[in-house]
Amino acid sequence: MNAEKIKKRLKAFASREKAKVLQGFFKTGPGEYGEGDIFLGVVVPNVRKVSLEFVGTPIDEITLLLASDVHEERLLALLMLVQAFAKADDRLKKQIYDLYLANTRFINNWDLVDLSAPNIVGNYLMDKSRKPLYSLAKSRDLWERRIAILSTYTFIKDNDHQDTLKISSMLLGDQHDLIHKATGWMLREVGKRDMSSEERFLKKYYRKMPRTMLRYAIERFPEGKRKKYLNGKV
Repeated sequence: MNAEKIKKRLKAFASREKAKVLQGFFKTGPGEYGEGDIFLGVVVPNVRKVSLEFVGTPIDEITLLLASDVHEERLLALLMLVQAFAKADDRLKKQIYDLYLANTRFINNWDLVDLSAPNIVGNYLMDKSRKPLYSLAKSRDLWERRIAILSTYTFIKDNDHQDTLKISSMLLGDQHDLIHKATGWMLREVGKRDMSSEERFLKKYYRKMPRTMLRYAIERFPEGKRKKYLNGKV
């Protein structure tokens, strides 16, 4: 169960045609958020399949995968960490959490964040101080800010919305649409469970929210109410 053997197995699912599609989808061109990232062309179900074939891989070997230049190898590492975290004792959970936050430079696209942050960072902080998320929300790094808001998805599922709303308010002035989308998505998830909490937040901030954030947040509202928000008439 070493990193090189795992990489070789993953490459068995590679597709050049798919790699070209993924490089465009994940914005790898000059000046784009995924600039320079390398893809093998392995779809997520096959990445998951490989992760399940190597359950029990030592954390040190997973760490080597996480530091890869290849997108799917980093994704595989994160899925393996999620699996390990789910079965870990408290000591190993802390090790995985610390490892995750020490290597955010490798968690550098939205899929990598979204498939891992709630399951590792969010789960670890469920019964602990949430202060680390507020530090991440203030980061200059796009992906650390996305980790901050996506990690709160775990709390939302437990009907705990306070941190989501506080961090959302911190991100109102963010300049990146990937943060607008993520924050609007989390606000929408709050609304699925507690519409009054979401609406209190929206009524306070909707006029200053980025348009994309607002659209995501109100996506499931009745058409009439949605139009009122979009037209500034709430």
